[in-house]
Amino acid sequence: MKLGVHFWNFSLAGGPEAIAPTLAATARAAENGGADTFTLMDHWFQMESATASATDPMLEGYTSLGFLAGQTERIALGLMVTGVTYRHPGLLAKIVTTLDVLSGGRALLGIGAAWYEREHLALGVPFPPVAERFERLEETLQVCRQMWSDDDGPFDGVHYQLAETICSPRPFQAPGPRILVGGGGERTTLRLVAQYADACNLSDIGVDGVRHKVDVLAEHCAAVGRDPATIEKTIMVGGDPLADVDGFLTTMAAYAELGIEQVWVAPPSEDPAWWTAQLTKQAVPRFHEL
Repeated sequence: MKLGVHFWNFSLAGGPEAIAPTLAATARAAENGGADTFTLMDHWFQMESATASATDPMLEGYTSLGFLAGQTERIALGLMVTGVTYRHPGLLAKIVTTLDVLSGGRALLGIGAAWYEREHLALGVPFPPVAERFERLEETLQVCRQMWSDDDGPFDGVHYQLAETICSPRPFQAPGPRILVGGGGERTTLRLVAQYADACNLSDIGVDGVRHKVDVLAEHCAAVGRDPATIEKTIMVGGDPLADVDGFLTTMAAYAELGIEQVWVAPPSEDPAWWTAQLTKQAVPRFHEL
């Protein structure tokens, strides 16, 4: 089993001046500690919750990943997950290709249907109904796959029309960066995983809930003639694993038995680099045994 580190909170004690050095130090701590992937959110406003406000600091995701590409050497980099509404798919494919080239083949395209209506309305970004967002997600997956193939001809979809799909230089990864679709929707999301993705990301809904999602994904794979073993199953967990590393690893062992291959954790805003170094030191060697 592999470990991913998800950095989401930019409200740091040192203020905006602390963001760049803290983000870089946390990514390096994840890499040096043996984590496999480092991800950020794709939001323009911080998510509204009991611990955060829309007015809290938030950085644009792909600019930040480009910065991290220059701060690290081995760890994979991506957004968990790119909102399909924020970038035209042809431009998104070029953006992710750029990250892949400049990082030496370490880009991950995490993508989903987007949901945060407030930031769309505030910034003037169209926010279609959910059914249309999923239609656009499917076409975006098709465009990215075509951009990263030998076919540089047109793409004629319902929502997107591209006269050419030239992508030069090509991504370092062949045939292209790995694609992860976030979410566990059983009718549409997991079908898109089966048809287009290299990985899925599920919520931490307990062993029985995750087992059901994995079974549904297998059914979609059977419908399209795909071996479900070719899809990496991942989850995002909450809480503070460092508070009880043994308990965390026990739970992860149960997920590993279901075929979960990667788990993301999120460091707190209080000294995230230290937290990441401590967790990877204690957990990664045992994680690799699962």
